[in-house]
Amino acid sequence: MRAATANGPVASGFDDSGMSACRATASAAASRCSGIALVFRVRSGFGALDDAPQLRAASGFDIAPAAQQAARIVLPAVTEIIARGSARRLPAVPELGDRAAGDLLVFPLTLGDRVHGALVVGAPKRLDSVALCEIDGYAKNLALRLDHSRLCNEIEAMRKESDQVGEVEAAHNDEILKLSEALFAQDIELLRNNEKLGKIEKLKNDFIEKMSRELRTPLNGIIEAIIAVLTGEDDALSDGAKSLLRSALDNGTAFLRTLQNILDLWRIKQGELPVEITDVNFREVVEEAVFSVQDSIGKKSLRIEQHIPEPLPKIRTDLTKVNQALFLILDNAVKFSQQGQIDIAARVENGRLYCEVRDTGIGVCQDDMRFIFDEFYQVDDSPAGGAGLGLTLVRDLLVLLEGEITFDSEIGRGTRVIFDIPIQVCS
Repeated sequence: MRAATANGPVASGFDDSGMSACRATASAAASRCSGIALVFRVRSGFGALDDAPQLRAASGFDIAPAAQQAARIVLPAVTEIIARGSARRLPAVPELGDRAAGDLLVFPLTLGDRVHGALVVGAPKRLDSVALCEIDGYAKNLALRLDHSRLCNEIEAMRKESDQVGEVEAAHNDEILKLSEALFAQDIELLRNNEKLGKIEKLKNDFIEKMSRELRTPLNGIIEAIIAVLTGEDDALSDGAKSLLRSALDNGTAFLRTLQNILDLWRIKQGELPVEITDVNFREVVEEAVFSVQDSIGKKSLRIEQHIPEPLPKIRTDLTKVNQALFLILDNAVKFSQQGQIDIAARVENGRLYCEVRDTGIGVCQDDMRFIFDEFYQVDDSPAGGAGLGLTLVRDLLVLLEGEITFDSEIGRGTRVIFDIPIQVCS
């Protein structure tokens, strides 16, 4: 579990819609930076604080007590920044853990002269200007939503009071009219905000699609040209030229694969990667994955052993996604194993396919295990570690197939990855 919500009395003018907005903002901010986020609220809604800010929502924590402990740690700084009314970057706080080790920022939730609280965001690495701008947008949108909730509550309270006290009805109606106008203006602003966010999302989609296409087209041409030269001019090339061309081919293929991974991740998030069920010979899937990583093994003292029972029945599942998931797991094992052995085992049991990949590589420490499926997270920052997308894509592909994955590792002893998916056995 990565989300935790604080318990406590709800502040005046803070209804369920306000709580939902806080939770949604905390989740979005933590997801954007692969870190943590906390939302604090104050009661007054104006510059002077009636009491200490209270934690209302948090994300990026395993359990609620961890979020509450983090809130107590940053509370003094949050109180000061709310009073000042301007965002601020805080020094690192070791007690907040790895997810806030690289950056820690506080964004006040203000609208005009009204102060509603603060958004605290921690990240494992220092945030760039694009991320900061996006999170600042979350904070401004949340402040608007909270003020919208406040206005709704005030209007409702006045209407009730107006019903009870007839002699002040006219005065209250005027006040209600003014507040209704302000509420209508905020409704328009919220619509514009949502439209703007929708346009940003569409721009992201278009950018990913166009860049993938624009990069893949010339890259495919380069790869095909290198293959043609290696195939047609093999005898005329020197050993050095062959080595350089093969290296260029390997790098180009790896780059093309990374582009495809990014595009597939994006399509999964947009719900645009459908599941297509076909007959699958999983033994052939394993052999293809092993063949595909041979170039990566190169001169390493590393062998791959298959442990596939005979006969392994043919199954029905999505061939492309299973093939891609197994290749990514195996490719990851090869990257982080310099010598020894990689074992691949598979079995069909009770309507599910089980596959295990075990290596004798460098392993992953326990502190890094909880981040292993995060996008762009790398245990090793070296270029050989790749883009940090492989296991993220494996998890998302398996979710599409209604499957599960477990990851177990030990420093210096290797890693074991097991996944299973529901299948139909071909008759």
